[in-house]
Amino acid sequence: MKYIPHSAAEIESMLQSMGLKELSDLFRHVPEGVLVSSELPIPEGQSEMELDRYFREVAGMNNGVMEFSTFLGAGAYHHHIPAVIDSLISRAEFYTAYTPYQAEVSQGTLQAIFEYQSMVSMLTGMDVTNASMYDGATAVAEAVLMANRVRKGTKALVASSVHPFYRWVLQTYVRNFSIELVEVPFTEEGRLCTDSLQKALDDDVFTVLVQSPNFFGVIEDLEAIAGLAHDRKALLISAFTEALSLPILKSPGDCGADIVAGEGQSFGIPLSFGGPYLGIFSTNTPHVRKMPGRVVGMTKDAAGRPGFVLTLSTREQHIRREKATSNICTNQGLCALMAAIYLAHAGKSGLRLVAEQNLAKAHFAAAALEKLPGVKRRFSGPFFNEFVVRLPVDPHEFARYCKNSKLVPGVPLKWFYPEMTNELLVCVTELNTRAEIEDMADLLGVYCSKGGLL
Repeated sequence: MKYIPHSAAEIESMLQSMGLKELSDLFRHVPEGVLVSSELPIPEGQSEMELDRYFREVAGMNNGVMEFSTFLGAGAYHHHIPAVIDSLISRAEFYTAYTPYQAEVSQGTLQAIFEYQSMVSMLTGMDVTNASMYDGATAVAEAVLMANRVRKGTKALVASSVHPFYRWVLQTYVRNFSIELVEVPFTEEGRLCTDSLQKALDDDVFTVLVQSPNFFGVIEDLEAIAGLAHDRKALLISAFTEALSLPILKSPGDCGADIVAGEGQSFGIPLSFGGPYLGIFSTNTPHVRKMPGRVVGMTKDAAGRPGFVLTLSTREQHIRREKATSNICTNQGLCALMAAIYLAHAGKSGLRLVAEQNLAKAHFAAAALEKLPGVKRRFSGPFFNEFVVRLPVDPHEFARYCKNSKLVPGVPLKWFYPEMTNELLVCVTELNTRAEIEDMADLLGVYCSKGGLL
């Protein structure tokens, strides 16, 4: 049974119908001696996220249960997942549904995807979003191939600050195409070097790929990059790994992006050891027929009733091989549904509130860490919920030291950038408490005072 609280206007209307003025009038027949005159000794209500943390702490009292505080990011983010998501996706009609080949009998699935497309298009600032792709890495790779179909050329300029995994997947994708990937370096700010970009842009370049916030968490100047790319008739692909940055930053579409692609895991999808995740892919109307995947549209049937259909489907099984733009054989339907529920549940104000918590907590953490001797932010550019700090000790050894305290401090960057031997990528989300942030700072302070010795 649903609990729907009454509004003030409804309460007033009900009281008037009974000839009463106040709610207390409902109890005037009860003797004063048995009425409770003070507040009940009941603790204040908690949010769903706080209750979830409480029960995890209680579960942690059991032997064998280890709940770590984590500051890991780098493309997979630890966010709160509202209980409503599991409740809805566990319904049999969603949980067992496959790609809607027969659209006329899949109206619920198609409507859910349509709503997903609509909400994601609002966040990306683009005209059209497809019915999802495998994950962020393959979505970005498909975006480069699409850009090559729109604007013929032989070179794609790729920012060195794009997630290394995305760049590796892209290299695999273009290996058998006549496409050269040219990396563009980043500055001390952690942003794409626009001088290097301008020098690399020539008539053979068909696209510029940049991630914002990038792998280091730094927010790129997309408008400036878009201007440089468009001056040479190249398309701008704006990638992202942290989808929760979209509600708080100026949308990629408003910054001049032609294609937006990235990872939607932050929208209510669990970490799950790396997948399945959700590839987000948006573009503008002039390029829609070059876009991979599917687009669900809303129409009317012969009787004038609204209905949903696969308006566009560009895979090989649906159209002639030479006309196909992708061999993607299914969408991440269940993951797209999870994202749709998350977005609808949070709403505009809720999404912005979560994003603001990420922003505020990350900047608090950066300030707390920089108070320690020898600890300094590696890049000076603006950031959202991830940042890089240079430590006076080995990040790998520090991570091992934190294990006994059930804390994962971040991602050592020398795995991806060998020259960054002492850099640690730290991610702070709404799930990280002030106490956890201060604990990490204290642990680092103690470890550094010992000279990096266990």
